[in-house]
Amino acid sequence: MAITFNHTIVAARDKTASATFLTELFGLPAPQPFEHFLVVNVGSVSLDYADAGDPITPQHYAFLVSEDDFDAIYGRIRAQGLQHWADPRGAREGEINHNDGGRGVYFCDPAGHYLEILTRSYGSG
Repeated sequence: MAITFNHTIVAARDKTASATFLTELFGLPAPQPFEHFLVVNVGSVSLDYADAGDPITPQHYAFLVSEDDFDAIYGRIRAQGLQHWADPRGAREGEINHNDGGRGVYFCDPAGHYLEILTRSYGSG
């Protein structure tokens, strides 16, 4: 049996702000409404944003990206002055990491979820 991950629901204070933040930062098509969700397609998986109010329990979402996509996304992170870190603990602010011979960076979305982009899967180096 082939099993693939299809979608997850992402809690947001403002689903429009959070979904738009991701699509604009990643250079993706605009989010699409589906029932009470705003859907962002990322490859073969969708992130279905839903208004959840407060408090939001922060989650971690990591995205494997190409070197060119990393350059573009990280450029937008810097251009927007977004706080970002090389590590999940936030000890290396304003830096990127070079784990497994690639590059990675952590930052937050408007709901406080921890987002990560990386160019090499962990353990691949």
